[in-house]
Amino acid sequence: MSKKKIVMALGHNALGTNLPEQKAAVAHTAKVIADFIQDDWQVAIVHSNAPQIGMIHTAMNELCKNHVDEGYTPAPMSVCSAMSQGYIGYDLQSGIRSELLKRGIYKPVSTILTQVLVDPYDDSFYHPVKRIGRIMTREEADLEEARGNYVAEVPGRGFQRIVSAPKPVSIVEIDAIRALLDADQIVISCGGGGIPVLEQGSRLKGASAVIEKDLVSGLLARNIDADVLMILTSVDYVTLNYGTPDEEPISSMTTDEAEEFIRQGHFEFASMLPKIEASVSFIRAREGRSAIITSLAKAEESIHGKAGTTIRSLP
Repeated sequence: MSKKKIVMALGHNALGTNLPEQKAAVAHTAKVIADFIQDDWQVAIVHSNAPQIGMIHTAMNELCKNHVDEGYTPAPMSVCSAMSQGYIGYDLQSGIRSELLKRGIYKPVSTILTQVLVDPYDDSFYHPVKRIGRIMTREEADLEEARGNYVAEVPGRGFQRIVSAPKPVSIVEIDAIRALLDADQIVISCGGGGIPVLEQGSRLKGASAVIEKDLVSGLLARNIDADVLMILTSVDYVTLNYGTPDEEPISSMTTDEAEEFIRQGHFEFASMLPKIEASVSFIRAREGRSAIITSLAKAEESIHGKAGTTIRSLP
């Protein structure tokens, strides 16, 4: 009998925001993932990278600014994304391997630097919205714009670079991911939404963009024919009327209900909305699937229907 397959999408809380925090957070996260593996789930992992890619982008720009005469150049966003995948993946695979060995389980854990194809005509390239990096002065912002980058004012603080957030079209390394999963290995891939790339003949060119991690998680889950998509975030439940006195947690909903809630404007554009959209798209691609949105602390309870928000095609 084949194992049930789950894609676990890790949010910021599962990783921390800097190197010391990440080390501590990953040790706890690894225990949660190991619980699923011990319960005989086949696990594929996607992780966020917003604080990390911002830190890398800032560090590379500072290096360039402070060593102008030594030939340093700013790192493109695609390179910053690759760097974040590498060092977050390193901590995750090391932590998961260690936790499994403590339990007497040996399974290889691999991180795949993953490129994700995006559409060059995606509307987001004309309307960038994702904020990254540190707060800049007006002079620094002017320099960014002179390089062809977009910046936006942060009221009362300064300026910040903004980049596009195109939708994922396809995962370039999907065959390698499938091969490792078929060998019953644990795979960490599509970190931070993947390295966004544009197809130019036989060449892939890095795009100045950041892809929504949740949308890529849904795409990966469809591509590997997963049974469950679990999106781990900072809240235990999806809620309606979020942040108001009428806030209402939801333990379950159908895909039709989810789409109606989207139409009514219940979910924030850069927060809960992509999680719901990814879940609906994943579930509708094949019967018998479900998606769960919850916190890391409630992950195991949610798989048994005792916590979190579960989305299915039927009640």
